[in-house]
Amino acid sequence: MSDKEIKKDTKTEKEGAEDVTFENQKQVSEEPESDKEKGGKTKSLSKKGPRKPKKTSSQKKIENLQKSLDELNDKYLRLYSEFDNYRKRTSKERIELLKSASQEVILDILPVVDDLERSIQSFEEHKLSKEAKQGVELIYNKLMNILKQKGLEKIDAKEKDFDTDFHEAITNIPAPSKELKGKVIDVIQNGYLLNGKIIRFAKVVVGQ
Repeated sequence: MSDKEIKKDTKTEKEGAEDVTFENQKQVSEEPESDKEKGGKTKSLSKKGPRKPKKTSSQKKIENLQKSLDELNDKYLRLYSEFDNYRKRTSKERIELLKSASQEVILDILPVVDDLERSIQSFEEHKLSKEAKQGVELIYNKLMNILKQKGLEKIDAKEKDFDTDFHEAITNIPAPSKELKGKVIDVIQNGYLLNGKIIRFAKVVVGQ
């Protein structure tokens, strides 16, 4: 083999070795890049955090049913409250109606009561028959007992302080004593209450 051929083969071997060395360096330099890429992907995944579990169809149904139940319960409570208020109101109105239902009838009877009282007073003043007086008093007492059972009550006005809530002043006269100033001297017509409610004011004479 000539010297030229030997030199050519040596040169070829060196070039082949350099190519192998260059390829190895290239592979080594590429590996860290792939590691960096993996690290970047890991970091990006860690930033997103754990995924929330998706709700199943059964869980959604349970939530919808619970929501419907709460709405129905709220409606029931509202209706019950309204009905209870209605029941109390109607019961109160019924009681008041029963108490005042006989008011007009009693007001029509009161003039008869006034006449009976005047007749009894007349018997006493003129000293008429005791038997006739007792008969009138019997009728008067029976009638008043019936009216009292219906809730009628006479207003006690004589020698009481004048009160515009119960009394109607017909006239004023000089008081016969200091104690009777501003008080009722005489009662011209009796006043009455029906179940605690005034239905007729007492007509009175007030002392000054």
